[in-house]
Amino acid sequence: MFTVEHRDQVRERLLELAAADPDVVGAAVVGSYAAGHSDRWSDVDLAFAIEGDLSAALERWTRRLYQDLGALHHWDLRSGATVYRMYLLAHGLEVDLAFAPVAEFAPRGPHWRTVFGQPSPAQPVPARSRDHLAGLAWHHALHARACLERQRRWQAEYWISALRDLVVTSACVRSGLPADYAKGAHLLPEHLTAPLEATLVQSLDEVELRRALTATLTAWTAELERSDPDLSDRLRPLFAELGATVPPSPDVTTETG
Repeated sequence: MFTVEHRDQVRERLLELAAADPDVVGAAVVGSYAAGHSDRWSDVDLAFAIEGDLSAALERWTRRLYQDLGALHHWDLRSGATVYRMYLLAHGLEVDLAFAPVAEFAPRGPHWRTVFGQPSPAQPVPARSRDHLAGLAWHHALHARACLERQRRWQAEYWISALRDLVVTSACVRSGLPADYAKGAHLLPEHLTAPLEATLVQSLDEVELRRALTATLTAWTAELERSDPDLSDRLRPLFAELGATVPPSPDVTTETG
């Protein structure tokens, strides 16, 4: 795996290249390093303000990452006109570079340290909607139960695990913790996380899958009671029905709804 020294050298090299690039009019360090709590496993996170053709800058920088830093692969995430390009370097070093038009070069959270340039005012990150999370929950629960009845055990496991992830996300949102990718999960109190151990699927045995679904629905119902008691009252009967212990269905259908 990469060393801390190598990672820091890569970060400084990228900032040097950015300062020498006439199209890069701003640069910032973001992520855990900007917040002062990076560790041995942290990656490199930088944001660049691009003046001019964003696609040309992306092509030029990607070529540079492959030729000069030995990149192995890359892929993109987009937000507005900003492109977040993730590069994989040798020995498992991840380099995340945000290429933003000048108008979108702005902090999107507290983990931001300007290196040069003038960022726009901070843009608050929209809070996760409780209704959106609740909608995903009943959607996942319905599909998990349908997959069980159709004997699609791998797909059932997928939806059960996705529902458990929503419990963690909702608890983080409610507690004011980072919610994306379970980044705040380790900060949740044990009385919230301990019951989730029962939601882990131990095998693809149908009895085990049904047990895990019931445990996950119980955990979600408890979380919804904390965040939205009125909605919890309305949805509890459905969740209880979906999680009721029933014998495996003898009928297998191929419907895909």
